[in-house]
Amino acid sequence: MKITVVCPVYNEAKHIRTVLDFCINANPVEKEVIFIDGDSTDQTCEIIKEYICLHPNIRLLRNEKRIVPFALNKAIKQAQGDIIVRLDAHTEYAPDYFDKVVETFTTTNADIVGGPMRIAKGNAVQDAIGYATSNFFGVGNSSFHFEDFEGFTDSVYLGAWRKSIFQKTGLFDELLKRNQDDEFHYRAKSLGFTIYQSPAIKSFYYPRNTFGKLFKQYFQYGLYKPIVLKKISSAISVRHLVPSMFVLYLIGLPLFAAVNVTYAFIPLFMYAGANIFFASMSKKNPLQVLRIAFAYFIIHISYGSGFLLGLEKIIASKK
Repeated sequence: MKITVVCPVYNEAKHIRTVLDFCINANPVEKEVIFIDGDSTDQTCEIIKEYICLHPNIRLLRNEKRIVPFALNKAIKQAQGDIIVRLDAHTEYAPDYFDKVVETFTTTNADIVGGPMRIAKGNAVQDAIGYATSNFFGVGNSSFHFEDFEGFTDSVYLGAWRKSIFQKTGLFDELLKRNQDDEFHYRAKSLGFTIYQSPAIKSFYYPRNTFGKLFKQYFQYGLYKPIVLKKISSAISVRHLVPSMFVLYLIGLPLFAAVNVTYAFIPLFMYAGANIFFASMSKKNPLQVLRIAFAYFIIHISYGSGFLLGLEKIIASKK
């Protein structure tokens, strides 16, 4: 099976050589590699062009809309491989990553395959965020956050797809700046295609390195999730709704306190207790436990706030 590797990039000069070297050195040797650049202002394109001069199987496309789903769609339309493998520039990959992707397709006969989102070693904040985004209390029960899970599932990290499925599924939704992979995988599954997660497919993701960037990331996840759930109602889960309910509770807390100050704060105390309990389960030092607890809080309020705003936009569009 011939593979096409696709990787959307924007201002990735610090990381792009690592990705390029991986693509060159990893088996199979014969593969097509497509980078789609969103008008980078650093040296990203120049570096890619250096490699193109030596490796004709590497191509560079322009992502004029500067959004990930447009970049993916542009590459998929031009891909020559039987299998399309998506990469991310902020992720490191095991040397046998492509081999394990092909092997998983062969052994499972799945239509989409991928591995779990393992967390790469970073600074203290990244490590705290990585821990918070890889367990049940932080992000719910999404299987790709759990590196030991193996089996058929709803979605996978990054993903690799048989090119033939796009004839039936269509391409990625270009209205979704975030969650386009979740929406596509839910849509593919609703059409009868199968998705398989294998822990043998190993990659290591670098989380955001500040809490401000984490807030922006999860706010956007929440913002676009109602659009996904509107399109694929079968994808609705409790984990999508709980953060927004928590945000509504916080907004209404002054009113609740005015009615009954004792009972009003009970949910907040319960949340704080659960937060510290799950952060403490990391068995990190006290300062790192506090960072993890804060990361939990940021994830929940940012996602919940974004979800409410996204829901409001959908309701407003119907009026």
